[in-house]
Amino acid sequence: MELAYYSDYAVRLVNTEEPARNKDSLTSVEAVRELFGGSTQAARRVSDSDVTRFRSVRSRLRAVFAAADAGEETQAVDLLNSLLLEFPVSPQISGHDYRDEDGRPKWHMHLADHPSNATAGYAAIAAMGLAFHLTEYGVDRLGLCEATPCRNAYLDTSTNRSRRYCSDRCATRANVAAYRARKRLETERSASTGRTAEASQETTPSTDR
Repeated sequence: MELAYYSDYAVRLVNTEEPARNKDSLTSVEAVRELFGGSTQAARRVSDSDVTRFRSVRSRLRAVFAAADAGEETQAVDLLNSLLLEFPVSPQISGHDYRDEDGRPKWHMHLADHPSNATAGYAAIAAMGLAFHLTEYGVDRLGLCEATPCRNAYLDTSTNRSRRYCSDRCATRANVAAYRARKRLETERSASTGRTAEASQETTPSTDR
């Protein structure tokens, strides 16, 4: 499994909350387990106390994205480093599930999952994945959606570093909103110009003799 894959763990966790909409889907053990995806063994360790712990890690991960989005590069790195120190990982070489055409294992790096609790395991994986993405592609590849009031986290994988929204849906909504705003402005300007022209005609003295 490629280390880049683990960066999605951070995005999934951060986006369980939409602060501007006062929405939070991380409210139960089942919701926490869903974050692990296919890792059923890790998900089985989730307990009631992990819900609160996951929320705490989520806030810290969002702070990393917020700092990166604001251009505060050093702050984003410092925040991420604090997570890496608190939740260390155990990398190991693995060959499971991947075979070449001759049936030999395709050796790759894997993050071993044997922490004291579900939160520690998930946080370690999410922080390491995000750190890999940051060092490989740059801090400016971490962002928060510009579509109001979304602000979901995303990882920019575009070739020209142009991503500004978390999804096509948000991009479309923002473009439509911008278009409507331009049309309103054009209408207001047109109306204002018309009123000015009428006023000018009313105040111009007649030159007929």
